[in-house]
This record gives sequence, structure tokens and C-alpha cells, in this order.
Amino acid sequence: MLREAQRSRPGPRTARPSASRAPRPAAAPRAPRSAPARPARGPRRAAERARGLYLRAKRAWDRPLTAYYLILGGSLMLLGLGLVMVFSASQIEALGSGLSSAYYFRKQLLAAVLGGVLLLAAARMPVALQRGLAYPLLAASVFLLCLVQVPGIGQEVKGNQNWIQLGGPFQFQPSEFAKLALVLWGADLLARKGDRRLLNQWKHMLVPLVPVAFLLLGLIMLGRDMGTSLILAAILVGLLWLAGAPLRLFAGVLAVAGVLGTLLIATSGNRMARFACLGATDPGPNDQCWQAVHGIYALASGGWFGSGLGDSMEKWGQLPEPHTDFIFAVTGEELGLAGTLPVLALFAALGYAGIRVAGRTEDPFVRYAAGGVTTWITAQAVVNIGAVLGLLPIAGVPLPLFSYGGSALLPTMFAVGLLISAARSEPAAKAALAMRQPAVRKKLAGVRRKTMGRSAVRRPSGER
Repeated sequence: MLREAQRSRPGPRTARPSASRAPRPAAAPRAPRSAPARPARGPRRAAERARGLYLRAKRAWDRPLTAYYLILGGSLMLLGLGLVMVFSASQIEALGSGLSSAYYFRKQLLAAVLGGVLLLAAARMPVALQRGLAYPLLAASVFLLCLVQVPGIGQEVKGNQNWIQLGGPFQFQPSEFAKLALVLWGADLLARKGDRRLLNQWKHMLVPLVPVAFLLLGLIMLGRDMGTSLILAAILVGLLWLAGAPLRLFAGVLAVAGVLGTLLIATSGNRMARFACLGATDPGPNDQCWQAVHGIYALASGGWFGSGLGDSMEKWGQLPEPHTDFIFAVTGEELGLAGTLPVLALFAALGYAGIRVAGRTEDPFVRYAAGGVTTWITAQAVVNIGAVLGLLPIAGVPLPLFSYGGSALLPTMFAVGLLISAARSEPAAKAALAMRQPAVRKKLAGVRRKTMGRSAVRRPSGER
């Protein structure tokens, strides 16, 4: 009993650590609450929007089909606006000749339809067929240029012996097709020599490209067509540049061409008079600068938004060649600066797209052909617009895809078709175009349906 009482007696209590009394770890300092992010305002918000627009535009610009759409859309827009301006600028000229007011427009529309067929044919033409056309087209051009000089066959129009009468109101200018012949033949020649690794030798770089180009230039200059000769010389320079001609070789060809051009200009009073009209603001003695000065008058009177479509005053006999060489001046007078800037932008877009295609393609022939066509169109546009602005002498070349003239429009549209074909031949563009075909989309949709069906059948039985 005593032992049980001793066991039940409470003994001295030992201190036990209490959970409530345990030292608490130091609490981490709370981070100050940040204010909610506010949308950028003022200049910062505008800068962010501008940057976003820039990034979206850059992504759209780098898409595989950008060059394709630029070439196709730009050329069609130039052609459509050109038809409108040909109708507006040629009415007074046609009525003054006793013709219908839509006479020149109907002829240009017919040439545009035929050119559209050539554009589609060239865009779908395989590269092997393009190369096969090079030598026949060059031989035909040389033959026709010789035929122009035969009395009774060749015709002289406004001082230039470079036309062949086809019958009725239709005429043919072989020098326009010589541009296309030089592009195709030169591209094929350089591509074959590049495959054999001969372009690192200067004699293979120049022969026979330069002699044949000089033959075409000589035949054209026999007809006193200085403007077309300048464009052919520009095409030759562009092909040599694309082929990687050394600087000394390049400079030598330019020096020879410059000397010959200077001699041809110095020996012709008409050409010297054209150089004397650079920057002229007065017609001068004997009205030798009449056309150049009235082209400036037309642009100056147009102002910002022009006098209105069809309301040009200079086309009423004051401005010579209002629907051909100086159609850009009539465009500036009727549509103003707001009408001429889009034309310049379209030519700049064509030039950019052509350079992009030439730089991205893997086929040497396509690279040389695309570069030659781009040089041709941009050089001719610069020469024509520069003459209208008084910055270059009047060379008598039409504005590509814009001015009146079927002989110039047909080969130019075929050349644009070559550019479209080159843009379609890029690997990334091929893949993008294949995805847009209905058959491919239908096949992909069927694959997706089959895949979805198989995945639905293979689901576990307990899954819902």
C-alpha cells in the first residue's frame, strides 16, 4: 500500500519545452506591393504601336510569296493605270488626226490583251523552253533590224528609221524585241559558261557577249534610235555585273561605251540640242526646248492633287507625244503629286522584287534573266521619268507598261512573265503555292479526319 501511495504521489515537475513558447523564426520581410501595371500612355504607347506595326510588316515582307505578289500586282496596276491615262492623254491627238477619240485606247487595249497571254505563257513556261527561245529570238531580232534598213520595208517615224509596216494601222518596232533577245541569250550564255567555270577568264566573260551586244547596238543606231541603244547598254552592264566582272573589266567596257556614245552625240545636232535643254525653263531659240519645257509646265500645274482626270491643258497641242514619251507629265497634271508618287512606288516595288528574285534563286540562268529584266524595266523607267522631270535628256523611250505602244508593251509583258516564273520557282514559294492548291488542301483535310478518327477509336475505354 505504501509503495502504491508513493507511486501515486506527484513528484517534482520537470520543465518541458512548450510548443507555444518555442522561439519563432524571424519572418521574412514582406515585399512592398507593386502598383498594377498601367498601360503605356502618350509617346510610349505610340512607340510600342509603331514597333508592333513594324514587326508585323517585316514578317509580311519576308514571306516567301512577297516577290511574286509584288511583281504580279505591281505590273497589273501599272498596266491598268496606264490604260486609263492613255485614253485620257490620247483623245485630243486622235481627234486632231480625224480618228475616233478612243482609237489609241482600243489599240493599246488589244496589245494589253495579247500581252496578258504572253505574260501567262512566260509565267508557266519551263526554264528549258525559256533557254531554247534565246538563239531563235536573237537571230530573228538581228534579221529584222537588218530588214528595217531596206528601202521600201523600213519606215522612218519622226526621224528614226526603226519601224516595219505590218499593214493597216499596225506597225512593228524590232528594236523593242532586241531587248528581250539580249536578256535571254545573254543569260543562257553566261549560265553555260558559269557551269563550265569559264567566267573567271576575261575573254570568256566578254566574248561573244559584248561583240553581239555591240552588233545589236550598231544596227539600232543605224536607225538613229539613241534611246533604245541606252537601254540595251544598260542591260549589257547589268549582265556583266551579275556575272561578277572585275572592276577593271567593268570600267573598260563602260569607257568604250562612253566614248562611242560621246561621238554619236557630238556628231548629231539633234542630240546636242537635247542635252542643251537640261533644266531649261524657256523654249529657247526656234523652240528647241519646247517639249522639255511644256513637260515641266504640265507637272507644275498639277500641284498636289491635279486638275482632274481628263482636264489636262497641255495635251491640247502644247505638249508633243502626250500619250507616249510624256504620258507621265499628263499624269502629273491631271492626278497631281498624289497620282505620280504611286507610279514611282510601283516601279520601285518591281525593281526590289526583281533584285530579290535574282538574289535568292539557285539557277544561274534564272538569276541572270531576272537581273537583266529588272535592269531593263528600271533603267527605262528612270530614263523616261528623268527626261520628263528635266533631269536627263529626252531619249524617246516609253514608260514601261504605262505608255502607249504595242511594240514596247508585248515584249515587256513577256519579260514580266519571266520574272513571275522566277519568283514562283523559289523553293519556299513553291511550297507556299502548293499549300494553296485545292487538291493539296483537300488531301491534308482528309489526313486530319483520318487521324482524328483513329485517335478517337484508340482512346481508353474508361476515358470520356
